[in-house]
Amino acid sequence: MKSVPGVKSINIWIGFIAVSNIAIHLSFYNTLGFHRDELLYFSLGANPSAGYASVPPFTGIMAWLMITLNGSNLFSARLLPAIFSGLMVLLASGIVKELKGGNYARILAGIGIILTPINLRGFYLFQPVFFDVFFWTLNFWILLKWINSGEDKWILLLGVTTGIGLMNKYLILLQIICFCLVIPFTPYRNVFRNISLYLAACIALLIFLPNIIWQVIHGFPVIGHMQALNDSQLVNVSRGNFLSDQLMLSFMPSLLILPGLFVPLFHRWLKTARPMAIASLLVILILFLLRGKSYYTAGILPFLVCSGAVFWERTLHPAALRIALPALMILVSIPAIPMGIPVLRAEKLAEYFAGMKRSIGFDAVLRDEDGQYHPLPQDYADMLGWDELAEVAAKAYSQIDDKDASLIFCENYGEAGAITILGKKFGLPAPVSFSESFFYWAPRDFKKEITSVIYINDEMGKDVDALFADIQIVGSISNPLAREFGTIVYLCRKPVRNFNAFWRDRVKEIKSPF
Repeated sequence: MKSVPGVKSINIWIGFIAVSNIAIHLSFYNTLGFHRDELLYFSLGANPSAGYASVPPFTGIMAWLMITLNGSNLFSARLLPAIFSGLMVLLASGIVKELKGGNYARILAGIGIILTPINLRGFYLFQPVFFDVFFWTLNFWILLKWINSGEDKWILLLGVTTGIGLMNKYLILLQIICFCLVIPFTPYRNVFRNISLYLAACIALLIFLPNIIWQVIHGFPVIGHMQALNDSQLVNVSRGNFLSDQLMLSFMPSLLILPGLFVPLFHRWLKTARPMAIASLLVILILFLLRGKSYYTAGILPFLVCSGAVFWERTLHPAALRIALPALMILVSIPAIPMGIPVLRAEKLAEYFAGMKRSIGFDAVLRDEDGQYHPLPQDYADMLGWDELAEVAAKAYSQIDDKDASLIFCENYGEAGAITILGKKFGLPAPVSFSESFFYWAPRDFKKEITSVIYINDEMGKDVDALFADIQIVGSISNPLAREFGTIVYLCRKPVRNFNAFWRDRVKEIKSPF
């Protein structure tokens, strides 16, 4: 590899790596079903708004776009993340060029991007995560362009991308805060005297303004969401696990990420990366102190992969070593691919993870957000059972004579999303739920007296049980590997008192989805 490929040749290689990343993700798009969160976000897409209970509107807008172009199917959900996985390779190549890296570093960074577990999983599912990682990485590239050129247009563009990033996930604000904390201690501190910086802030605020207005109108549900997140999930986050999980999130590309984080702090030939490396350290420190979820650091990893690739290009000179490094990363990563993408069916995946636990004692990926361990990673368990649930609900719905006097009530957003998206092929009506953003779409009253209710939950609610004289179990989710295993579909008929009056009283009791 001593000879340097030409510009056309290297671009072909980078394009090939980008297409390979897309192909890897799409090859297994339907091994399992919709994820619980994908069902929620596609439900958001069916109800466009300037905001939602737990996320800003960007994910819902993009879901609406995919639904409009290709329908509410699994391929639509998986296509956009896969395309963005290819864009990440191209963006990484651009970052390497800004760091004065050469062709070897560009190829090495592209391979590192593909092999990073957070890339495999994050760009497989239709969630705000893959957009978030993309916007963080885009911001790193823009900041490098500004550092290298000194042109104000890059500062203004940073305002645009940050504004759009905020409309996707609030977490990107942490990146901007860390940038602002670091820049005053660098030669670029004069940017705070530049009016372009404040124009960029105004641009970001203007783009983000619709969601701010929505939050004000709806009483800032983001606060309730953060409190619920802290009480139910973040309280289970161990700081020790947070640090160990960082290696799990990067796995073999940690050979790039670790030098990419620390080498810029000491070497002049990577000094351009120094402000971003320090900002990345701050991100890790803040999330560590606040007990953030492990994957919240995902946005800094692609940049560190690029920085580390430049380091190895400068360090490795013999052709054999240059070939050995990516070869080692690929060979060791291949057996671990099922931890990032479900390349096997559910039962085989359970056998794979059980074998990992037996052979090397590794079971960290089986730890759920509740701190408990299960046969499958939580994301995989969340992709099982939804089609069966919609089918059982359709069976219950077929037994109702007066369908105009009925409703389907779901206790959580996964169930409601399954009825909304997967229930379409059975002709099911939109469900009613108080979970997540479904709360805002739930009717406050009904024009016709409700006489039949399909109730979906893991057990019968006491208030529902007392309301109907005839309650039948129609079926349940039967896959023991599903996170919703045992969730039951009840058909409730013959109300013993006025259901509509009960509903009006129930709605008054609920002030927010959290």
